[in-house]
Amino acid sequence: MSQKKRKRLVMRSSVLGVLAVVLSYVFYTNFIKSEETLVNEGEIAPNFVLMNAEGEEVELKDYRGQGVFLNFWGTYCPPCEKEMPYMDKLYQEYKEKGVEILAVNVGESDLVVDRFVSRHDLTYPILLDRNKNVLDRYGIGPLPATFLVDANGEVVQIITGGMTEDRIRSYMEKIKP
Repeated sequence: MSQKKRKRLVMRSSVLGVLAVVLSYVFYTNFIKSEETLVNEGEIAPNFVLMNAEGEEVELKDYRGQGVFLNFWGTYCPPCEKEMPYMDKLYQEYKEKGVEILAVNVGESDLVVDRFVSRHDLTYPILLDRNKNVLDRYGIGPLPATFLVDANGEVVQIITGGMTEDRIRSYMEKIKP
């Protein structure tokens, strides 16, 4: 093999190696790492203040002493739409037992959220994270994402993806004070 062909082979191999490393990194950060959050189980849930659908401020720390089912969702998310009626049904049962649902809509207009809430006749508090600041603070990737917060404000479990009615019930039992 000539010296010129050898240099070309080494150069091509180097370029392919760098390309493989870059693609691996992109794949890792966009697909594998996206399941992680900035808030971890065992930590105190970061406080936030958001407006509810009625225009009133709601602060997470005001719910200390109760279990909080903190759900991040969007109207464009099919698993969100499927689980929300289950959440509402169980909310009627568990709010008397000290479990509150805070459903945080991320980045959608009031009109879109209001229509969704009316269509599904949802009765639990809907909070509006218009600028996605809370979503970013919690480090949430795909929706839906739910943080189970106990009466002391500690995140006891993080659930990503849709939930069945039975799973929601078991999660509410887990954070019931």
